[in-house]
Amino acid sequence: MYQTDPPRPAKEALPTMYDLPSEDPKEPGLPDEFHIFQPQLLRETFFPPNYPPDQVFVASDLNLYYDPQHTLWYKRPDWFAAVGVSRLYEQQNLRLSYVIWQEGVAPFVAVELLSPGTEKEDLGQTLREIKQPPTKWEVYERILRVPYYIVFDRYTDKLQAFQLVADRYSELNLSTPKVWMPGLQMGLGLWQGSYQGIERLWLRWYDAAGNWVPTPLEQERQRAEQLAARLRELGIDPNEV
Repeated sequence: MYQTDPPRPAKEALPTMYDLPSEDPKEPGLPDEFHIFQPQLLRETFFPPNYPPDQVFVASDLNLYYDPQHTLWYKRPDWFAAVGVSRLYEQQNLRLSYVIWQEGVAPFVAVELLSPGTEKEDLGQTLREIKQPPTKWEVYERILRVPYYIVFDRYTDKLQAFQLVADRYSELNLSTPKVWMPGLQMGLGLWQGSYQGIERLWLRWYDAAGNWVPTPLEQERQRAEQLAARLRELGIDPNEV
């Protein structure tokens, strides 16, 4: 391809999400149940109050293309959120992938759920091999500069949080398993409770008052309980309505 004068912007010259593969045919396996339910709970409770819903994008197990010099290189976070970007691609289509040179906005927070086979890479303990793509840690820290990187080990229930300070990740000293993110006006922490009928520790978002953000199902249940209480105050048995 010939260069133009002036050069064409990356958004026009480089491949879009429609041109790039959205999945790896060599990895046809589906995520295990925890890798399905945990990202789902994060999605259902992520509502940063300082951003309108149409300017928030969250994804799990979605290809994240990050290098315009190597357009086929990608990482696939277990969960990530970008704010200040259209919920729909170019305000009209559901995304096949997240292409950084098209979006222009890097994720604000990335979450990795540790697995025995990926633990070292997720924690930045692997070295980049010659002529190989950078590690996941390097991409989040040095290329995309994701402000918050959260790592949760469901086998030990250990939560680790890393915040970008200058040009490197610094691990936060968590006196309690919670991470407040001022830029979102929300925090992420470990919640003991039942989700999808499974009782355990889950990663979940909380608000500025320290309350866990309810899921849509929990909101419906709360409204039903409030209505029932109101009916009882009026001397009406809610079971007979």
